[in-house]
Amino acid sequence: MPYSVVDLFAGAGGLSLGFVQTGKYEMKVAFERDPNMQATYRLNHPNVELQGDVCGADYADIQKRYGAIDVVIGGPPCQGFSNANRQKNHVISQNNMLVKQYIRAIKELRPKAFVMENVSMLQSEVHRFYMEESDLDIVKKYQIPNKNTPLNLLNTEFMFDEALGIVKDYDLLQQMLWPENHYRELNIIYKAKKNADKMKKSLEKHRQNLTKIAKTYIENNTDSFIAQESRKAFQAVLNYFEGSVDADSFFFSIEPAIMIQRMLSKAKEIFDNHIHVDSYEITEKGLLVNIRSFAVFDYLECILTSSEYGYLIKSDILCAADFGVPQKRERFVVMGVNSDISDEVLLPSGKIKEGHYQTVRDAIFDLEDVVPIHDLASDKEGVSLKHKDQLSPLAQQLRNSNILKNHIITKTTDVAMARFKALHQGENFHCLKDSLKTNTYTDVKRTQNTIYLRLNYDEPSGTVVNVRKSMWIHPTQDRAISIREAARLQTFPDSFVFCGTKDKQYQQVGNAVPPFMAKAIAEQLAAILGNKSRKAEQENG
Repeated sequence: MPYSVVDLFAGAGGLSLGFVQTGKYEMKVAFERDPNMQATYRLNHPNVELQGDVCGADYADIQKRYGAIDVVIGGPPCQGFSNANRQKNHVISQNNMLVKQYIRAIKELRPKAFVMENVSMLQSEVHRFYMEESDLDIVKKYQIPNKNTPLNLLNTEFMFDEALGIVKDYDLLQQMLWPENHYRELNIIYKAKKNADKMKKSLEKHRQNLTKIAKTYIENNTDSFIAQESRKAFQAVLNYFEGSVDADSFFFSIEPAIMIQRMLSKAKEIFDNHIHVDSYEITEKGLLVNIRSFAVFDYLECILTSSEYGYLIKSDILCAADFGVPQKRERFVVMGVNSDISDEVLLPSGKIKEGHYQTVRDAIFDLEDVVPIHDLASDKEGVSLKHKDQLSPLAQQLRNSNILKNHIITKTTDVAMARFKALHQGENFHCLKDSLKTNTYTDVKRTQNTIYLRLNYDEPSGTVVNVRKSMWIHPTQDRAISIREAARLQTFPDSFVFCGTKDKQYQQVGNAVPPFMAKAIAEQLAAILGNKSRKAEQENG
């Protein structure tokens, strides 16, 4: 009898696929709320019940309909507070709640075992939760280590007398907050301050909206400090459009208002998310709020290894290349097994050592003569693949369909093509001449090494992310890597088809767990679960 499985945060279904490929597991229910990922999962796992948001999961109903669930798997998105969305200036990542939902599933389903995978940073200091009021009793009960974590709300240079009182008063700070779209319009300009060309383009693009918004604030006669700074900021916008102030003066005038709005936004999030506050204080650094935090992994481990739940847990960072994936992708994997089943939990160790890793060539060379398409409509029928005698062992495994789908790329702009032609295998954006770097990224020096990377045929790739946004380049052709080629680098077989827009397909591939790696984890877990009878015999003997 195969082990019954529930997959939380299933994505496109890479983790599910690896488990199913062993022949030892049967997926019963999968949860995924993204419609594009749902479509992909449904197409490739047609016999699995697919539900939406895991927050509404009724695990008692699942057990009633499917019986006891043996294994729970999934990778809850987890950013930790240091990686919360910088673009939107959020302090609290809503994804933290999803890790708690994963733990709820374990507590309510009580499976024999669970597997959780996530980015390799999960066990590090940056992946911490801010403590909510509802966490206080849990932290005390399970003795979860926690520490004071000061959060800077406003730097000293922008401090004003009423700041401390406002951040403590929810009604007052709500009155002072600009509408989200007003803040966004001005913040886009502020963020472009290091790139003069980008700033000018942004100002022109948003001119009409900013002019309209500005009048609202200039006509507001309230004499509070925040209202004064708001008036000053939006007056500077109009002055800049009229040509009466230069860019430096413009930024000098809008910066205090932007920083104050960020302070208000952070303070509101602390209220909205019921974060437990120890104290507010004014220091030489500015206005701080002292809140407590704990590591995500400590939270999971302290609860699930307690005598109440009784799981043995093993965690480690696994490199996908060690398991035959042509990609140096590191993932943090947690395996938990009920102590009634095993006295020891071991994660799989890769069979392949560096120097013998599968390469980009092994994965995609056989597709070099297949011309990629540009639009989704042309992909309905796919492309017929001709038989090839000489295939790498990896290509033999992945080329399991006569029809190739998702071999789609985005159209290349003239600027991108000039960059493609200038880069050799293994080179990236930073290797370009300065003349080819302009007008793209706000801060060129901070551009990641994965941007405009031309893959090296004879090495594994780096971590596959959204390769469209990263502009990854084919090793020998002046074009982007296709969705199918990215899927091959993730070890998805050609028979696994992705749904949605081009960008959504690229994103699904980048977010996925490589099936080869998932299969190795699943095999290891099956071996542990298979030892249950032996443990029972020893205890009874």
